[in-house]
This record gives sequence, C-alpha cells and structure tokens, in this order.
Amino acid sequence: MEVAGVLLLGIIALAVLLIAASGFRIVRPYEQGLIEFLGKYKRTVSPGLRFVIPFVQRILKVDMREQVVDVPPQEVITKDNVVVTVDAVIYFEATDPVKLKYAVGNFILAVTKLAQTNLRNVVGDLQLDAALVSRELINGKLRQILDDATDKWGTRVVRVEIQRIEPPPDVTDAMHRQMKAERSRRAVVTEAEGEKRSAILKAEGVKESAILRAEGEAEAIMRVADADKYQKLTVAEGEGQAIERVFLAIHNGDPTDDLIAIKYLEALQGIADGQATKIFLPLDTSGLLGAVAAIGEMFKEGAATGGRGTN
Repeated sequence: MEVAGVLLLGIIALAVLLIAASGFRIVRPYEQGLIEFLGKYKRTVSPGLRFVIPFVQRILKVDMREQVVDVPPQEVITKDNVVVTVDAVIYFEATDPVKLKYAVGNFILAVTKLAQTNLRNVVGDLQLDAALVSRELINGKLRQILDDATDKWGTRVVRVEIQRIEPPPDVTDAMHRQMKAERSRRAVVTEAEGEKRSAILKAEGVKESAILRAEGEAEAIMRVADADKYQKLTVAEGEGQAIERVFLAIHNGDPTDDLIAIKYLEALQGIADGQATKIFLPLDTSGLLGAVAAIGEMFKEGAATGGRGTN
C-alpha cells in the first residue's frame, strides 16, 4: 500500500509539473501576445518567455510584421467602356494587435474584397489611355481608400501596387497599330525636318560663300586700284621732278642745258604722240627756245661740213 501511495503521488506530481510546464509560452520578437482569462481579454504582452495558467488563461499571438495580400485578377470596365483585366498587391502592417484580433474575423479576406471593390471604382472612373499611364494615381487613390477603411481593424496600408492592366487582344492589337503608325509619322516628320535643316544649311553656306567671294574680289580690285594709283602717282611725281629740273636748268644757265633740252624734247615727243589734243609748255620758254635754236644751228653746220667733205 505504501508503494502504491508513493507511486500515485509521483504520478500526480509529474502531471502537475507537465501541466505547469505547458503554461510557458514564447513570444517571438516580431509578435505581440494577447492574454485571455476565461475567454476575456486581459492584457498585451511583449516578446519573451511568458507564463499563462493552464485551462484558465491562454495567449494569442499577433504577427506585427509587414504582410502582403495578393488581389486576384478581375475584369473592370473603364469609363470609355473597355473591359480590362486588373490585379494588384497590398502591403499592410498591424498597428493595434487587439483590434486586428477582435475587430475583424478574417482580415485577409476582408481587405481582398475591399480592394477588388474599390479597384473597380478607381479604374472605372478613367479612360483606357489614362488608366494605362496612371498607375501611380491609381496606387495612391487605392492606398488612401484602403488605409481609411482598415484603420478600425488596427492595420495600416503601407502601399498598393498595380501589377497589370491588360486590355482585350483586339484593343491591344489596335493600340500596337496606332503606336506603329505614330512612330512612322514621327520618323517621316523627323526626316523632313532634317532635310529642311540640311537645305537651309546648304543655302546659308552658298550665301556665305558668295559673300566671301564677292568680298575677296572687291578687296582684290581695291588693292589693284591702289597699286595702279600708287604707280601713276609715282610716275607723275617723277615726271614732275624731271620737268622741274629742266625748267631750273634752263633758267639757271647750267652747262648741261643742251642735254636737258634734248631730253625735254624727247619727253615732248612722248607726250605729243598723236593721241593728245593739247600740249602744255612751261611759261618761260625763251631760254628753252634759245637752246633749241642753238642745237639746230649746230646740226646745220654739221650737215654743211659733212656735205663739203664728201665732195
């Protein structure tokens, strides 16, 4: 009997220890624990090792990490009556574990249905072209709507991302043809603008070339004229100095009067070459005429002497 009693006490103690050990719970770092006492919420505990009274208390764990919900594809009619297939993903995180656990029965299902409904409303207010290029606008509107609606469930919608907006195949084909035609038109316009620019540049080049050539010819003509002018002025100055020397030699009785007179006559012969209609002589020509007369007499005497010698 004593052995049986000891055995019974050992079994009871072991059972008590096992039941007590079952009351220990570990709350992970990314979780919050909700402790209930006889089915009533008592308190929230932070991560760590926690003990609850078996059969009387229990602990519910709530994941506080950011979660993602995949919204299934659905057909949405745009404002211009085009049926498109749209799907999205929702990123949310828990802000109040108590509300998230007790305010909504199935949060994932609730937020999915809410996203589908509002996705129809947001995309349905847009034209097809606007919907295809307004992903950021759709994301922002949908996130705001879902965040306001899920606030009472103790969550915060971090962001919403539209994965695809897919029109029907015939609309897609028409859009491809339109895009191809638009690109062809841009190519033609670009090519025409290039040809126009090229023609303008060529015309400007021809114009500048003609201007430079005309300026060069004008400068050449001007330089030739300056050279001719300089030559004529130099010749005129030389002739003037020669005439002046002849004139001074005649009036001053220089012994070289005869030679100067001869040179002067040669100059007069060049002046009166049959082309001039007027000949200008110095004002005082008496000395010059006397020298010319003396030279003439010398020529006559030489001719007479030469005639007699030949006889």
